[in-house]
Amino acid sequence: MDFFSLGIAFVVIGLLMLIAEMHTPGFFIAVPGTVFIIFGIVLMLMGDRVTLPIAVAVILITSVVTTILVMLFYKKLGEGKLETTTTLENLVGKEGIVVRRVGPDNLKGKVKIDGDVWSATADRVIPEGRRVVVIKGEGVHIIVREKRGGKA
Repeated sequence: MDFFSLGIAFVVIGLLMLIAEMHTPGFFIAVPGTVFIIFGIVLMLMGDRVTLPIAVAVILITSVVTTILVMLFYKKLGEGKLETTTTLENLVGKEGIVVRRVGPDNLKGKVKIDGDVWSATADRVIPEGRRVVVIKGEGVHIIVREKRGGKA
């Protein structure tokens, strides 16, 4: 059996899988692609110096170890702080500052909360610079009330 040629085939298949991964990211093809490349390199290094049973044992051990190591590497690579998504429900109870006058029945009012500016309404007019509390989210805006002692 020509292990060198088989090794080249595995390296080529692995490279094609990594190229496919670049076009559809998600690490679904990257792990087996990397394993195929390493598997192919091991086959090429073995050449025709070993018997089939020894080659199969080496290939199985290499595949298992490589798969575990590659998965650990990609897991470590993917760690980090996930971006949090702010939803209207997450804003209830948070405080903010009116940056454009808020009033009833229009979405022109703006409130800044944690660095983000949100469209807001209230049951009465609240001037710029006043501190407010979010009481609920509705559609694409928040409903606020002036905080007691609401001057910023």
